[in-house]
Amino acid sequence: MSSTQQVESTRWTAEQLEKLVLQAEPKIAIFDCDGTLWNGDSGYGFMVWSLEQGLVSRSTTDWMDTRYRAYVAGKVSELQICGEMVQIYSGLREQELRKAAASYFNEHVQPHIFAEVAALVAKLRNANVELWAVSSTNKWVVSEGVRSFGIPEERVLAAEVKVLDGLITAELVDVPTGPAKATALRRVGIPRPDAVFGNSLHDLAMLEIAANAFPVNPSSALLTECAKRGWGYFRPREAAEAPPVIAGE
Repeated sequence: MSSTQQVESTRWTAEQLEKLVLQAEPKIAIFDCDGTLWNGDSGYGFMVWSLEQGLVSRSTTDWMDTRYRAYVAGKVSELQICGEMVQIYSGLREQELRKAAASYFNEHVQPHIFAEVAALVAKLRNANVELWAVSSTNKWVVSEGVRSFGIPEERVLAAEVKVLDGLITAELVDVPTGPAKATALRRVGIPRPDAVFGNSLHDLAMLEIAANAFPVNPSSALLTECAKRGWGYFRPREAAEAPPVIAGE
């Protein structure tokens, strides 16, 4: 084969993915959320929706709009923007954000859950596999979203700020994106998870530390990495019908 020829990854069917996952007999399985469990970018979506709902001041809304434009232009990092997208709620009551996150998820994200992935998660849950969610989206939305998958909030690693006496602060606790996702897993005692599911380059670090990597709905950049590493991948039916809109790769 010529060195210029591109090696293509194997595309699994839902049945093939399920067989590979169950054969691996994982004790612990880790899932990214946006683009992996459901279609679209719930972090960005919630931010826009919450600004439109008037949850933060007009000046904060204008500032966040400027920052996000800078992020899209490559002038603000993924780590920075994901942190700032949580910090903008400083001063609000956490209960208000939890209620808002539930409303947003149920109306705008729930209909876009990948049915085939949800069915696989259900089988893992029934097999008593310990399920975790790792995401750079804010923890309020992620916790709400993964509840129906049987993932408790204590097993959610997501963008988070400290909450004191029920009030949200601007002090960051964690922003798991890129290499920080693998770091977050090591911090909770999972240095080599049995199975990891992710869809973008932001998930590559945790896919690499997994005993079994299962790319789901991979971005074009992750698909290139899959070919390099000999990983197969799964494309959910819903994603094929409507390609996800995910900020960045």
